[in-house]
Amino acid sequence: MKKIIMLFSGLLLLSACSAAPKGSAGDTASGGNEQSGDTIKIGVNLELSGAVAAYGNQEKDGIEMAVKEINDAGGIDGKNIEIIMKDNKSDSTEAVSVTTSLTTKDKVVAMIGPATSAAVKSSLPNATKVKVPLVTPSGTDDSITLQGDAVQPYAFRTCFQDSFQGKVLAVYATDTLNAKKAAILGDNSSDYAKGLTTAFKDAYTGEITAEENFTKGDKDFQAVLTKIKGKDFDVLYLPGYYEETGLITKQAREMGIDVPILGPDGFSDPKYVEIAGKENVNDIYYASHFSTKTADNEKVTTFVDNFKKEYDKDPSSFNALAYDAVYMIKQAIEDQGSASSEAITKGLAELKDFAGVTGTMSIDKDHNPEKSAVVLGLQEGVEASAEVVNP
Repeated sequence: MKKIIMLFSGLLLLSACSAAPKGSAGDTASGGNEQSGDTIKIGVNLELSGAVAAYGNQEKDGIEMAVKEINDAGGIDGKNIEIIMKDNKSDSTEAVSVTTSLTTKDKVVAMIGPATSAAVKSSLPNATKVKVPLVTPSGTDDSITLQGDAVQPYAFRTCFQDSFQGKVLAVYATDTLNAKKAAILGDNSSDYAKGLTTAFKDAYTGEITAEENFTKGDKDFQAVLTKIKGKDFDVLYLPGYYEETGLITKQAREMGIDVPILGPDGFSDPKYVEIAGKENVNDIYYASHFSTKTADNEKVTTFVDNFKKEYDKDPSSFNALAYDAVYMIKQAIEDQGSASSEAITKGLAELKDFAGVTGTMSIDKDHNPEKSAVVLGLQEGVEASAEVVNP
């Protein structure tokens, strides 16, 4: 009997060893992927087609410019960056598939993107499972990096979060616009917009005299704007993306609603002015991460000049945020002396006083950058002012 038990135990041990997952060339002992060969593979998961492709394509330009600069200067520790870029088609489900493909098939050591909060939140569980760090240039939803009290270990961003920009806009409404009463018309189908609404209401010291909602894809806002028009307010706050807020601005101005309009970084695309019509884009103020008008050091001036040479236009905040995301990963690799996923994750979490073109930043304990915000003012569809705000 004793011999039988020992034989059975041995077979179990052999079976367990056979069933254990075999490590691949791209896996580290603790998870994630390991750099190998002469290149450092970085995945890019962006909205290059679909409803919010404008954001993704701006970020694509910023990423490609940064990678070209780094590689032309000799790479990172002598190794060139290899970008593997895939289109998530502005679809959160597709963003998950792209994440899986980049991390398990292409074995990237880090990822940049997606651009929008919903797509980032959908992608993050898979990134976390395989332990590959994700840096979103513009995913501002607070829960990307912090869910309850739990910091998401593989989530990072170059942008400020919604609670911060909502507070910035509330302070700006009170201190700069002297708005004692506000009306809110927000997107109730978007986590992004709902978070911005909550943050604004929590920080605004004036009175909210009207609060209405719309849904992504709506085209006709006449009825809801008529309800709002009958109220007393000094500023109209529109938390949402440019597709709807551009139409709301157009219809509001045509209806005679001429108070200042306040919005988040979702306004930050030329299509906002195109949709609204530049004749309607007066007294528009929105939170941004970057402005050429606040270029006050050599690094930012050089970036602006080089971007103009490359693309024949001024850089947007999305261009700048994505550009910074590449350099943050570069800094993390250099600080740790390794391009493994594990090392990059550690380097990003410990990043301090990083001099980006969107500001000097340090990553805090919740994986958010500590930095200032800029509120841009538009008159006749053109940027007319830029004010740095530290609430």
